[in-house]
Amino acid sequence: MRPLGPLTEDDFQSLEAQVDPVISERGPLTGLLVDAQNFAGWESFAALVSHCRFVRDHHKHIRRIAVVSDLPLLGYMPRLVDHFVSAEVRPFSSVDYQPALAWLAEAG
Repeated sequence: MRPLGPLTEDDFQSLEAQVDPVISERGPLTGLLVDAQNFAGWESFAALVSHCRFVRDHHKHIRRIAVVSDLPLLGYMPRLVDHFVSAEVRPFSSVDYQPALAWLAEAG
């Protein structure tokens, strides 16, 4: 997943349309890489709510989430979300893109 601008409600509907059939057919996802190097926030409050709904509905179906970003706030994100999601979430700097993919593959 690589957001290129502020996240929208449609982004989460599109993501659901991609992952839900895979989860239904094959079970939990081994991992999800979020390339947040250009994270620009949310387009609206409704987009933030859509994001929260996506997390609520999918966190038990994803084993690991790697967040690639050099933004300091996103480095703290795993510690914040650890209390709310069952997926293991780990931050990676932009130079560690390949190690992030390898870490996700280990979960398989």
